[in-house]
Amino acid sequence: MSEEIELKLALPEAEHRNFLRHPLLRKATRRESYQLVNLYYDTPDLALRKHGVALRLRAQGKVWLQTVKCAGQAAGGISARPEWETSYAGHFDFSAIDDLAVRNWLDRPKLRSRIAPIFETNFQRMAWILAPAAGTELILVLDRGWIAAGGRREAISEIEIELLRGDAAHLFTVARTLAERVPVAPAARSKADRGYRLFRQVPLAPVKAGPLALAAADDPAAAFSRIALSCLDHLQQNHVGAISTDDPEYIHQMRVATRRLRAALRLFAPLLPVDFATQIVAALRDMMAVLGQARDLDVLLAEIAEPVLHALPDEPRLAALIGIITDRRFERRRAAVEFLRSPRYGLITLETLSDLHGHAEKVGAGGTATEADALTQHLLEFATDRLHRLRKKVLMLAHRARIDDPPSLHALRIAIKRLRYALEFFSPLASPVAMRRILSHLVTLQETLGQINDLANAGALLMDCADNEAPLREAVTLIGGWHGPRHQTLLLAIKPGLKQLGKLHLPKLRP
Repeated sequence: MSEEIELKLALPEAEHRNFLRHPLLRKATRRESYQLVNLYYDTPDLALRKHGVALRLRAQGKVWLQTVKCAGQAAGGISARPEWETSYAGHFDFSAIDDLAVRNWLDRPKLRSRIAPIFETNFQRMAWILAPAAGTELILVLDRGWIAAGGRREAISEIEIELLRGDAAHLFTVARTLAERVPVAPAARSKADRGYRLFRQVPLAPVKAGPLALAAADDPAAAFSRIALSCLDHLQQNHVGAISTDDPEYIHQMRVATRRLRAALRLFAPLLPVDFATQIVAALRDMMAVLGQARDLDVLLAEIAEPVLHALPDEPRLAALIGIITDRRFERRRAAVEFLRSPRYGLITLETLSDLHGHAEKVGAGGTATEADALTQHLLEFATDRLHRLRKKVLMLAHRARIDDPPSLHALRIAIKRLRYALEFFSPLASPVAMRRILSHLVTLQETLGQINDLANAGALLMDCADNEAPLREAVTLIGGWHGPRHQTLLLAIKPGLKQLGKLHLPKLRP
């Protein structure tokens, strides 16, 4: 068995020439180019996929190879997983698999009789062998071609950097060197993931944060690494949709992912090295600003301005103002997409992934982030303490909140959001029923406070769009008046929400 450790990067098709001119490629000790045809096999109900196994036949020239891969660790574009590769002689042979459980599962006659090809990848691979440091050797490849399943095809345009020997940190060194000149970014979906999606005819859609695999006895620093990498994966899962569609939910989910990552950094701050969180947040700051500006205009148009125009369709001042808002929204979205397609975005995500992976490697090697880490034996103890601290902060701010004091409501909303994210991170440690109960209330109260905050922020944005045009300022007044009753209803909902909040107890975490 070998372990494949690689970093996948998405490369726009229009950037192939720029990539091939990159000075890094001239440092290769060896280079080659060849065509690869891969057939991926599974059962009609995708039993292998559900079991975390990938079975592939690869044709390179006249030689066919059989590869079996098992689920490993993958997040943000980097993956590490066991694989077994053998020659293919006309039938599947799993005898070389030294994991007895995997081999016996694949060798079951009932399963083998149902295995059939489900999708194909066909691409040209250009490969360069690099030696970025003594004792380290990498293979850098550019793949260009297509994936086909069920009569549908998608283009392949990606870079893979695989560790052959040495220090995996050099995967990021090489990737960052590429990103300084070419707009590459970690690829969240592998060719196999995309092939399965084509086979199942699943359309591209915004991706929300997924569940985490945590256990009460886990080391808290290791749990942080899994949580933080999942946040970065959440970000990357929405990148393609954000730059290729007009659906604002992709940008919204990318913004949520960065907020969750910041919440995780704050939550685990006692265990992290000095300045670790500051370094990551600083790297993300430019992206968060661009995404935030686009999201603010999405909300202003869809949730503040357009409902009023629908209610007053014959009001020309509203129509004129909404035209300006629409133009501003288009400009902000275009700026966001340009940023997400730029080398700067690739550098930001690669720097963040490198920092998080370096922390995970240190923890995995038995190191500790800080002295505080050594004092915390299990995730259960750490999570219990942090959740109680966050709840205490929420209750304190709830006591101070006043419906006529927007800053106090904003501070409460932020605290509720941090508690909610922490509960979601630690949800595997609690009863699902108890967790759903408190999360449901927190989400409802957070959304109420969020709508109040959106209305509070809308005034300045609307006046900026209206400038000094009297008819447009009158339209702003119309919008404010129309939302007045809704604003009052939202404010009235806060008091019972706060009262119920004080009665809610944290779910008991279980070993």
